[in-house]
Amino acid sequence: MDAILEVSSISKSFPVKSGWGKAKGAVSAVKEVSFALQEQGTLGIVGESGCGKSTLARLLLRLIEPDAGEVRFRGNNILELKDSELQQIRQSMQMVFQNPYSSLNPKMTILDNVAFNLWVNGQSKQEARKRAHYYLEAVGLPSSYAGRYPHSLSGGQRQRVAIARALILEPPILIADEAVSALDKSVQAQVLNLFQDLKKEFSLSLLFISHDLNVVEYMSDEVMVMYLGTVVEKGPADRLYSSPYHPYTQALLNSAPSMEVGVTTLNKHTPIKGELPSPLNPPSGCRFRTRCNFAEERCAHQVPEPVKVGPGHEVACFLYETGHEARVVS
Repeated sequence: MDAILEVSSISKSFPVKSGWGKAKGAVSAVKEVSFALQEQGTLGIVGESGCGKSTLARLLLRLIEPDAGEVRFRGNNILELKDSELQQIRQSMQMVFQNPYSSLNPKMTILDNVAFNLWVNGQSKQEARKRAHYYLEAVGLPSSYAGRYPHSLSGGQRQRVAIARALILEPPILIADEAVSALDKSVQAQVLNLFQDLKKEFSLSLLFISHDLNVVEYMSDEVMVMYLGTVVEKGPADRLYSSPYHPYTQALLNSAPSMEVGVTTLNKHTPIKGELPSPLNPPSGCRFRTRCNFAEERCAHQVPEPVKVGPGHEVACFLYETGHEARVVS
């Protein structure tokens, strides 16, 4: 299967100023992140809050300009495009945001919230509203909802409207940025199943961002684990969840509640110690070393390169270099 989106060494830092307006450093939000999203596949991106997931999503759409790297959509480097070409690419990669309460225009009807994306791209209101009806029905909202306003809908219903609004431009890529985290668990399940159904119906490639490991496992074909702006592990979802390699991935899985009755966690690996370091002053070398039980002296001076540990499975950790395979953490 070919990749529809290829990201190479993308990075972004934000300058930080003191109260007097003087520069006092920079927050390293995303550092040299690389991955590929397969055509009609789902890549899950997971990590603690503040690890750079949402910043990465905005970099892909150039809502934030990256400092370095490449983002290729079907072979074209998005970072080299301007004006109309960039606008066309943005139509091909639509985002569903975290908060359905703030992502819709409260002064517009549900129908017009969905149709608006077509209006601003030159389509007539009559045709746009006709198509909006179709996409509202596709996300499970009957035509009787069309004339209502966002405040009269539940959180799950508002998120369905947000999904319809993204789909109306017929994008091949849908980016879901914590799209179910603001919803109740029962509603989450409904929206996740909706994403799965829409992915098949509209042949979507899905980039699914979440801090919830169970949600990512359910949704994803492949998973990328981020820590403090860097990628520590990525691979097929079934392999990564059954055989996590990086100490951080193992600790994340250990902290996640199991969906099985009577089981409190997914795994029994060593938990994470200490607090998340400040991105304003991240640790040198491996950024996870200050919380890792297996850190060596060189972890403070060298950045580990990704090492292949299985089919499509990579981990950035010195424990798995050639000659160290016997040191698999358990």
